[in-house]
Amino acid sequence: MWVARRFLSSVVQRAQYAGQSGLFRRPHHGSFPELELRYLQCTCCWRSRIQVACFETLNATLSSTCEPCKGGSNKSLDACYTSEQRDVILQLLNNATASELAGVKLLRGRKCHNIVEYRTKNGPFSTLESVVNVPLLKHKSAVIVFNSILNPVKKERKVRIQLAKFIRPEIDRSWLEDASSIVSIVCGTNKIAWAHVDCRMMVLDWQKLECPNFLKGTYMASSYLNDVSAAVEVLPSADFYIIEKSSLSVQNTALFPVMAHMRVVEAMLFALLEPRNSAPESNVPPRVLNMMRIAVGRHFGLMVGECRTSGAQTVRQMMTESVTHKLPRIHFPQELLVKYRNSFKMESRGGGEELCDALLQAVAFYELLRVDSSS
Repeated sequence: MWVARRFLSSVVQRAQYAGQSGLFRRPHHGSFPELELRYLQCTCCWRSRIQVACFETLNATLSSTCEPCKGGSNKSLDACYTSEQRDVILQLLNNATASELAGVKLLRGRKCHNIVEYRTKNGPFSTLESVVNVPLLKHKSAVIVFNSILNPVKKERKVRIQLAKFIRPEIDRSWLEDASSIVSIVCGTNKIAWAHVDCRMMVLDWQKLECPNFLKGTYMASSYLNDVSAAVEVLPSADFYIIEKSSLSVQNTALFPVMAHMRVVEAMLFALLEPRNSAPESNVPPRVLNMMRIAVGRHFGLMVGECRTSGAQTVRQMMTESVTHKLPRIHFPQELLVKYRNSFKMESRGGGEELCDALLQAVAFYELLRVDSSS
């Protein structure tokens, strides 16, 4: 290293004072030296030559990998893109639905709805610069959105979730395949919701029941039993009852009261719904099963880290497809569509999360069972 520094120092000095052509040309006053394509002798053997790249080669390399537009540019957004690129961006922003816009980077959540509301009120976007008028979309955010539309990121291959790993207790898959219908049950802090779905993916029943004694006092067994029994009495008959298994951790002491509440209701549902068999050795499967909440979240892409987000938008999309598609994901009767058409909007405060979770759990059960059967 010392030899290399001495050698470079002598080369630079000779170029400056002798005016000879070397690694650096003689600089003009007040300017940087111009780097030429030269070779250095290897200090190990003094015979091999090491090529040194010039500034022009470096500039050509950097210019070939430049982005369409940088967020820090002072140019207008329209000047950053070609006419073809502007047409592609405006075509999507002016015609895509909120759910389609949610697939673009930075447009998930409220921003996609703001775009739809803005163009409905003010007409389609005519320029890229007009997009910055949409609430929550400023210059830097708009650049990221535009570049994401032009260069969409390929989604990672979805990891297949095996149903058997998330159903407890373990049960032979043939019993599940023979089931004609299931009732998916989800417990909330003050209500119990359920969805009765058959193997043809038809919703037969979908409702919730308020439970006024939940989380009141010190978990009085008699009060809890009254509320859970009231729900069990109106539950429809089915081959299996699938109860959501929450993912609350016992290590989170702040949520311990909610976790204890969930466990109490879960235990009572198992006790009241599971028939007592006179012969324990008989080949009869359990009728009440648990399904992990995190498995449903992963199936529908609702997981953010270890937390699960709301499934209201997914349920709204299913309800819309039930009317508009010839082969929807799940079929809803007309009366249920009318009953719940306004229950899952973002501004709604009707407490429809339990209803959403119950339906999504039933859909995930059948879809994962179908995948397991085909593999």
